[in-house]
Amino acid sequence: MDRLTEMEAFATVVDQGGFTDAAKKMGISKSAVSKHVSSLEARLGARLLNRTTRRVSPTEIGLAYYDRARRVLNDAGEADALVTAMQSAPSGTLRVSIATDFGVNHVSPILGDFLHAFPEITVNMVLNNRYVELISEGFDMAIRVGELEDSSLMARKICETQRRMIAAPSYFEEYGRPERIDDLNEHKLLHYSNASSGNVWKLTAPSGELRQVRTAGWLTVNDGQSLLNAAVGGLGIAYLPSFLYAEPMRQGLLIDAMPDLPSNVQGVYAVYPPGRYIQPKVRSFIDYLVEVFRDKGPEDW
Repeated sequence: MDRLTEMEAFATVVDQGGFTDAAKKMGISKSAVSKHVSSLEARLGARLLNRTTRRVSPTEIGLAYYDRARRVLNDAGEADALVTAMQSAPSGTLRVSIATDFGVNHVSPILGDFLHAFPEITVNMVLNNRYVELISEGFDMAIRVGELEDSSLMARKICETQRRMIAAPSYFEEYGRPERIDDLNEHKLLHYSNASSGNVWKLTAPSGELRQVRTAGWLTVNDGQSLLNAAVGGLGIAYLPSFLYAEPMRQGLLIDAMPDLPSNVQGVYAVYPPGRYIQPKVRSFIDYLVEVFRDKGPEDW
């Protein structure tokens, strides 16, 4: 007889407290359940059930076997569900958190093609500039830029960007151009207020030394696009990712404040809660993003 069926029959008898109810649960005859359990006991060479006219209960050995058997059966059920889910068309509501700057400029424009490709998926995209707790706040996934703080999450890199200090030519004409990192203390800086480090820029000197620039800014705002606009308007030097500044720089509206400094390359990641398998709706969206952004490098925006 099939070993898994024997285990299922035995576990169901224990769960239901008898052969009659176990037979109803499994949709087979009472005699078939009895044969499965008897075959299991014969194969193991041990009595697993105490049988009386009034009740059926597991023996000490049977109780220990039940605990392990139930785990095996649960794993088998999850394996079957996994195969079914992997073969089914992605569907359902996908709730995703995305940093506002990246979401507005690069995810929103491509959502239409994704939704047409997967018509059974509906997307609830939440744009914000704070670190959300995926599980407790009910998100299926998030797109994050930079170093990942929560190592318990699963992550897949979508692309790369890099941060540089940029400003308008008109700003440098009025205030001069910094030659050394220390010169930034004399300049008007544009800060991002949601940065975990506060108004501090972490820079790498040409020597490779890690430096921190901590100085009051002329403008502090919690939106990267607003900082970009301020920089284009000649209000100061901003420290922004290339997915924001690349196009204005190509147009000559911005230039690199200190081009000799090593670039700060950062990954853009899709993160999602850990689990035994990734939901089809999440997997399809991540695969789509990886394909769309496959040619995006640190400066290729």
